[in-house]
Amino acid sequence: QVQLVESGGGLVQPGGSLRLSCAASGIIFSVYYMGWYRQAPGKQRELVAVIRGGGSTMYADSLKGRFTISRDNAKNTVYLQINSLKPEDTAIYYCNAEHPSYSSLRYWGQGTQVTVSS
Repeated sequence: QVQLVESGGGLVQPGGSLRLSCAASGIIFSVYYMGWYRQAPGKQRELVAVIRGGGSTMYADSLKGRFTISRDNAKNTVYLQINSLKPEDTAIYYCNAEHPSYSSLRYWGQGTQVTVSS
């Protein structure tokens, strides 16, 4: 059974930082592309960043610079560091795992809420 469990969300003031974590189980973690997506109220879910098993990364163009995705294959965990948080970063952040060769092997976590407000 595949599980992706996010943590690290919360209420933060504008300009602050957060590090989100996603612990994976039930998959060969080092093989999977791991991604972070987010969904703001009333908006569609959007890609934030993806990291391949070897560590190469891709970011949404509009979000480059404040977001850093990383992974620790020994801990089966992917991270998202968010700096200089803005109110528009308020969203539910979801962890995603996708097999690079089999698109049907795609899994989601339950999400973690990030709220940026003073």
